[in-house]
Amino acid sequence: MRIKKIGALLLVGTLGLGLAACSSDKDGDGSGDGKAKGRTVGVANFTLGGPYFNGMDRAIKAQAESKGVTVISTDANGDAAKLASNVEDLISRKVDAVIISGGPLESAPAALNSLKAAKIPVILVDRKFQTGEYTSWIGPDNQRIGVQDGEFLAKQLPDGGKVAIIKGGPADNSIGLARTNGLKSALGKDSKFTLVEAPDFGNWGSDGGLAVMESLLASHKDLKAVFCENDAMCLGAQRAIANANLSSQIIIAGVDGQLEALQEIAKGGNYVVTGLNSADQIGRLGLDRAIEVLDGKNVEKDTVVDSPQITKQNAQEFIDKSKS
Repeated sequence: MRIKKIGALLLVGTLGLGLAACSSDKDGDGSGDGKAKGRTVGVANFTLGGPYFNGMDRAIKAQAESKGVTVISTDANGDAAKLASNVEDLISRKVDAVIISGGPLESAPAALNSLKAAKIPVILVDRKFQTGEYTSWIGPDNQRIGVQDGEFLAKQLPDGGKVAIIKGGPADNSIGLARTNGLKSALGKDSKFTLVEAPDFGNWGSDGGLAVMESLLASHKDLKAVFCENDAMCLGAQRAIANANLSSQIIIAGVDGQLEALQEIAKGGNYVVTGLNSADQIGRLGLDRAIEVLDGKNVEKDTVVDSPQITKQNAQEFIDKSKS
C-alpha cells in the first residue's frame, strides 16, 4: 500500500476549525466539470457535537457546492447503531458515494459492510477505522504532530521539568493515543523530563480541559508545560492556569490549529505551539476524493495530509489565510 503525503504548500485552505479554504473549479482539476455535476454524495457523521466535526461537515458541503455536487448529510449523535442506520438510509436514497467522518468511533463494521454490499465507494476523513474495508482515507499523521510538539517543548525547556498530558478519551481512542505517544517518544527518553498523565479525560472540549487542568494543578503546581490532545482542551487548560496565576510558569502545546488557539499563540503568551489538523482542508479533500473515485481515477488508498507546526513566528500567517 502506498501512502501519498500532501504538502501544505500544495493545498488550498490549510487552516483548521472554521478557517476557510478557497478550493474551487478554478483550481484546474476539472472535477467541477461534466460528470461531477448531478451526483449525490452522502455524509455519515458519527457526531456533530464538536467544532472540529462541524467544520468538517461544512467544508464538505462548501466544496460540493463549488463542484455542483449534491450532499446529504446525517448526524448519528454519537450512536454507532444510528450511524449504521443513517448509512442504510443513504443507500436507500441511491447516493453515488459516502464520506464517513467517524469522530471518536474506532470501527463501524455494519456501515462499511452495507456500503460494500451496495457497491458504493466510501471515503474516510480524519478517522481511519481499525477494521473493515474502505475505498480511500484522508487524514493527518497524528503521531508526527505529537512528536513535533514534544520536540518544540524540549527546545523551550532546556532544563527539563514536569509536563502534564491531557487526553481526550476514551482510553482506546487511536487518534489521541497516537498524539500522546508521539509526545512521549520525543520527551520520554530524556531524564530531565517527567511526564504526568491526567487520570481523567477532557472529552475533547474546553470545559473538560479546564476541569482536568484544575485537578492537575491541585497536586502538581510545579508543572512547566501541558500537552493536550487537541486545542479545545488546551484553551480550557489555559484558563485554569491563568486562574491559578501560573501563566508565566506553564507553557501550552496543542493540536488542530483551532482559530482561537492560533490567536493565543500569536499574542506571544504561554500558548506556544500547535500542529495543524485542518477540518476544512481534509473535508474538502474528502469530497474531491469521492469525485475522483466516481470518475474512475486511480486514487491512493491512504493519503496523509501535512500538519505544519504553528508557533508565534507563523501564527499570524495562518490567521490571515482565514480572511482571504
